[in-house]
Amino acid sequence: MQNTNNTVVIESLDHEGRGIAHADGKVIFIEGALTGERVTYSTYRKKNNYEQAKVGRILKQSFMRVQPKCPVFGVCGGCSMQHLDAGAQVAVKQRVLEDNLQRIGKVKPEVILPAIYGQPWAYRQRARLSVRHVLKKEKTLVGFREQNGKYVADMQHCEILTPKIAGLLPLLGQLNERLARRDIVPQIEVAVGDNVDVLVLRILAALTLADEVAIKAFADEHQVQFWTQTGGPDTVKPFYPLDAPALSYSLPEFGVTMPFAPTEFTQVNSDLNRLMVSRAMRLLKPQSNERIADFFCGLGNFTLPIARSGAQVMGVEGSDALVKRALQSARYNNLGGNTEFRAMNLFEMTESVLAGLGRFDKWLIDPPRDGAIELVRAITPETAPQRIVYVSCNPGTLARDAEVLVHAKGYVLKAAGVMNMFPQTSHVESIAVFEREAG
Repeated sequence: MQNTNNTVVIESLDHEGRGIAHADGKVIFIEGALTGERVTYSTYRKKNNYEQAKVGRILKQSFMRVQPKCPVFGVCGGCSMQHLDAGAQVAVKQRVLEDNLQRIGKVKPEVILPAIYGQPWAYRQRARLSVRHVLKKEKTLVGFREQNGKYVADMQHCEILTPKIAGLLPLLGQLNERLARRDIVPQIEVAVGDNVDVLVLRILAALTLADEVAIKAFADEHQVQFWTQTGGPDTVKPFYPLDAPALSYSLPEFGVTMPFAPTEFTQVNSDLNRLMVSRAMRLLKPQSNERIADFFCGLGNFTLPIARSGAQVMGVEGSDALVKRALQSARYNNLGGNTEFRAMNLFEMTESVLAGLGRFDKWLIDPPRDGAIELVRAITPETAPQRIVYVSCNPGTLARDAEVLVHAKGYVLKAAGVMNMFPQTSHVESIAVFEREAG
């Protein structure tokens, strides 16, 4: 890392929460710096037109700066914004959303929706933890990787994981030390449901009988259920105890319970998910006489609440396994009568394939980070729904798709806003509403 005594004033924050400044004709991205601060910095990567750096001394401090709650903040790669006031974090994310819509999509929402907040700490119910025995430390570290991605952060606790799981991190390290081989479990996947906490052990070789005894004793003592994964996704199976409650989460407002397997995608923040689904339903306004599409439906997180309104809803998803799970969930919740599901690659959508699905009054779209560009490009006057509610985990691809919807497909961006699904991180979750202009 190159030391420098250069002093800069931070002009804004980028989408990763880094301070942006200019010096010597270059853009400087400075980790740990906040808007309005005057700081020194140390560069660790130089390019022709920009540099990446870490903050040095803070000569003038922002009123938004707070003391990070976590002792490994700045080392662990799990969080990047603990030094910024929780309310200010949401304001930054709202600005990122608006900037992306304007710069990439050349659109501006008619209404900025109020941000949806949740608890700023202890919210994370899904996580992938790294496990590594470190000879120099003479112990096993369990946690998130450091910012450089090479090492596991030495963390005794985690402020964003649920309290029970956070408290197990050092104990899981001690469990690994008792195994016959300390390199047999490189990863633990966490899935917290309404009634059970599941830990999936990625296993590289067969466990010994003594290993199994130790793992079962840990499960009994700490009231968790272990699953194992010895290969691909189809090798994930319960290990102990076998009579634990099934993993599920609930959407009480809609009378829906969603069973899921520990490696199936669900939102990491169940409280925020409930608020998000509630907002999506208010914006979509499903009616009993309507036919609605839920694209990228996953387990049916939005499909089933839409169905509860009485509307006929089709959930479309690329994964056969998720489609099967969504169908099971619909039947479990007695919603099989007005739901149907299709497995389809939505990244290869065409006008003719979309037309083959029939006419829909409204769409809900909840794509992964890549967005839904082929889907929105495939819209024709014959297949265009009157309203689209778009849930996004990437403001850049939302903005790209918004440009197509507004400037090519005749929609108006009626409203958009952020939902703080991942407090203390730079991740921006958002929701937008598009309506088709008459004629």
